Amino acid sequence: MRIGRARRRRISSRSTSGRALLLTAVTLASALTLSACGDSGGKPNGSGGGNYVTGTRGISTVAKDARTEAPKLDGETVDGKALDTTTLKGKVVVLNVWGSWCPPCRAEAPHFAKVSKDLADAGKDVAFVGINTRDTSKQNAVAFEENFGITYPSLYDPDGKLLLRFPAGTLNPQAIPSTIVLDKQGRIAARTLVAVNEEQLRSMIDPLLAEQ
Repeated sequence: MRIGRARRRRISSRSTSGRALLLTAVTLASALTLSACGDSGGKPNGSGGGNYVTGTRGISTVAKDARTEAPKLDGETVDGKALDTTTLKGKVVVLNVWGSWCPPCRAEAPHFAKVSKDLADAGKDVAFVGINTRDTSKQNAVAFEENFGITYPSLYDPDGKLLLRFPAGTLNPQAIPSTIVLDKQGRIAARTLVAVNEEQLRSMIDPLLAEQ
């Protein structure tokens, strides 16, 4: 009888331990899913090259004398207008890659709506441009912008071709959302490959506005 009870305790212990490990794995997987949409498991691998220095909050910056020119991004917006980002030189430009199908994009959208409006109302030299990717219908993208109060334009890039124009190591096409901020000379100055909140977004923009 004693041997039987001891054996049952060992089996019960192993079962409890197994359930704990499974719960931990599920929790970790959920956290990673919320950080970024795509197949990279929440660990974007587009970090090579570009002279990036990554901070503790996942925001990478480039020293002023080490920045490279951003590519020309042009085409049709989700509302059918033409846009060419090279015409925005002289302003700090915030490029946000998003999709209406992406939960973290929906989570960060209110922050982009607020910061873009605040800076516009304050007369700051900042332009926001979205890059809508993997949406097979413009209607879904337009509905997303209307729902979250996004008033700045977004280039329609369902196949991700615009993302391929960036220098190697700048973006990971699987890491959606992503944000890149250009300085007033049109050079890549900061980026993040995960969703951001208002504080993080402002921390990418404000130093560039202060640059001479």
